[in-house]
Amino acid sequence: MINKIIRVILTLLGVVLGYGLVVILNNLEVLNSIQGTTYEQFIYLFIIILMGLIVFILSPKIIKLGSFIVSSLEGELYKIPASDIILGSLGLIIGLVIAYLISQPIFMLDILFLTIPASILLYLLFGYLGIIVATKKREDFTRLFNFFKKSNAKEKNINSSKSRIKPKVLDTSVIIDGRISDICQTGFVEGPLVIPKFVLEELQHIADSSDSLKRNRGRRGLDILNKIQKELDIEVMIYEKDFEDISEVDSKLLKLGQLLEGMVVTNDYNLNKVAEFQGVEVLNINELANAVKPVVLPGEEMMVQVIKDGKESGQGIAYLDDGTMIVVDNGRKHIGETLSVVVTSVLQTAAGRMIFAKPKYMIDQAG
Repeated sequence: MINKIIRVILTLLGVVLGYGLVVILNNLEVLNSIQGTTYEQFIYLFIIILMGLIVFILSPKIIKLGSFIVSSLEGELYKIPASDIILGSLGLIIGLVIAYLISQPIFMLDILFLTIPASILLYLLFGYLGIIVATKKREDFTRLFNFFKKSNAKEKNINSSKSRIKPKVLDTSVIIDGRISDICQTGFVEGPLVIPKFVLEELQHIADSSDSLKRNRGRRGLDILNKIQKELDIEVMIYEKDFEDISEVDSKLLKLGQLLEGMVVTNDYNLNKVAEFQGVEVLNINELANAVKPVVLPGEEMMVQVIKDGKESGQGIAYLDDGTMIVVDNGRKHIGETLSVVVTSVLQTAAGRMIFAKPKYMIDQAG
């Protein structure tokens, strides 16, 4: 239907073109021989209809060529960043204005064969320079814009300004983990909390799993969300949009974090690293847990219960109340016992903090 309408429009343009051709031929006195004859109007009409018919016949090819040109331009424009298009357009406008101002004195010379080519050359030159300078120097313009932005910000009253609270996008693992509910309850995390629809779908899929462990984890995650939404005084938003072109949930989370200019809340170490690489801010629950654990220094004494043997010969393993693992040298023979140990060293790893200790009686004997 659209093609038919375009063909009609092109045919009408062909008719107008035929009429223009008749006017040009008359001005050039090409048709003087038929003027005043009975065939004059017929020949004029024939030329007009002929041009319309030619354009009508060629219209499919014209439409095809036009579609190809538009598609090519659209493809090229898609590759160009929006910032370059905006800056290039502004540069083009400024360049054309400068060319107009410079060409005015040239037009005053009233030399037709000189003024028109010179004017065209000026418009082309300054239009091109405007586009090139604006796009090539975009970093300088950005720095200049940021400078004025910072200057204006300094002039404002700091007490009256309010920083925007960034939305927190929750991933599946941190919802199932459950500690996010307790952290929100303490008030250390400000809302809004964003729950993507694709995360809810993943939770639902886990909750419907045939594996009992996965099913319990999924149901726990849904219970945590209900608790946060109903019991806690914090804004919770369900983000309905999905990213159909992205298959991985983690990639969707990072894309959403960039889109909302928010922070992704997770306890996934790998997701944390990928987010850092892509410049997305992350709140890692495990890092928070490690940060708030009590500081233990070498030489401190503590009472621990050795519950299992370690990897190395003679080692025993104990745990603090917060889950920190303590490796007790020569503690294997004390499995099941509670004894006093002295901290010898503390190791901070990506997985958490690890404490190495020796039984106190061994320290006393060595002393």
